[in-house]
Amino acid sequence: MVVHPSAPSPQQQARPWVETPLRESYALSQAAGCRIFLKLETLQPSGSFKSRGIGNYILRRLEELPPTLTTTPHIFCSSGGNAGLAAVHASRTLGLPCTVVLPKTIKPLMVSKIKAAGAFEVLQHGNAWADADRFMREEIMPKVNPTPSSPPSHAPAERNNPNPVLFSKTNTRFTQQAGPAAIYTPPFDHPDIWCGNATLMSEIASQMQTQTSSPADVIICSVGGGGLLNGIMQTLDTLSLSSRTTVLGLETAGAHSLSSALKAGELTTLAEVTSQATSLGCARVTQATFDYAQRANVRSVVLPDAEAAMGCWRLADDERVMVELACGVNVALCYGGRLERALGRKVRREEKVVVVLCGGSNVTVDMLAEWRREYAYLEEGSGGMDEGERESEVEEVPSVPSEVTRRHRGGRERERGWGGEVFALQAKI
Repeated sequence: MVVHPSAPSPQQQARPWVETPLRESYALSQAAGCRIFLKLETLQPSGSFKSRGIGNYILRRLEELPPTLTTTPHIFCSSGGNAGLAAVHASRTLGLPCTVVLPKTIKPLMVSKIKAAGAFEVLQHGNAWADADRFMREEIMPKVNPTPSSPPSHAPAERNNPNPVLFSKTNTRFTQQAGPAAIYTPPFDHPDIWCGNATLMSEIASQMQTQTSSPADVIICSVGGGGLLNGIMQTLDTLSLSSRTTVLGLETAGAHSLSSALKAGELTTLAEVTSQATSLGCARVTQATFDYAQRANVRSVVLPDAEAAMGCWRLADDERVMVELACGVNVALCYGGRLERALGRKVRREEKVVVVLCGGSNVTVDMLAEWRREYAYLEEGSGGMDEGERESEVEEVPSVPSEVTRRHRGGRERERGWGGEVFALQAKI
């Protein structure tokens, strides 16, 4: 059962996120064959939707601190990148120090952005988020807070250890400056984070009503750990739109933890995250995400890194907006008939589809140019298919490779250990 905590108070003065525009894209609408609206979460203070969930989580933890506390709370966040950046921005808004622990696989670009945003400290440990998270909780935080307050009751059992191992005595910066109030901030797995993310869908619902006088027919969002999808589903339930709106949860091959779990019929953990979309690099989704994804109005879609990259450069061409791979995978559905294959049917011209542009921090002009060179073959025929081709493609769902990838099977799309299964859908019957 999913917990529905109270929504963020509108009276909260220092809110770490902003309302973002919802804009209809005529270029993407023409490519997709329906009305495409872009939710511009790239305009959040941190550059991603994470400002909502992380910001709300930190606000809730501050409300729980004893009024007698005389030291400044210190925020700690383990992250694949965007959550850490959001934690730093939220902490600065609230006048707090923030330490971020990242896996060593994170690109230098993201590390430098987190430092530039004003992080108290940025550390790297392990090859995956879980490694960084464990190191932070067991080795870093205890040094700051010798008598830590109890973690939330919903936290994994390993987080309830009252006496975790102290970290190396060589780093004394924390004990000198941080103070005793250490606040653990998970990147996605907490109801208060989902509640913060739910504000995104609340805005979409209000903006769609203003712009079109009716709700969205389809929402397209990325799935890493599942915090964004959880928030979207909560609001759809609250507004009684779950039977009206289809949600497509996008993953990149090699970070397909939700798709893997749905195929197995139970929560599973990826042995390794191999996708270049490191912001989606979570080996296991939340239980709530797995439960939501089994609903009739939710579909899981997996595309390769190459098609996510294509979505990035096509969006830059068509809308002059730069996004990272974890977001480009959403945009890719608008091109080459992919949306119809994902839905398992033809789209209608008047149909309204919202694409959540979840983040754009981990991307540069040079990266876009490099992806375009590496995956140039995706330019071939990517403008779409004629009606006859679309008919035959729709009949093959729910599990087919994309048209462009099929023509190149055995070639470059076999990269990064994913083989030929580069477009997988989990149909809900």
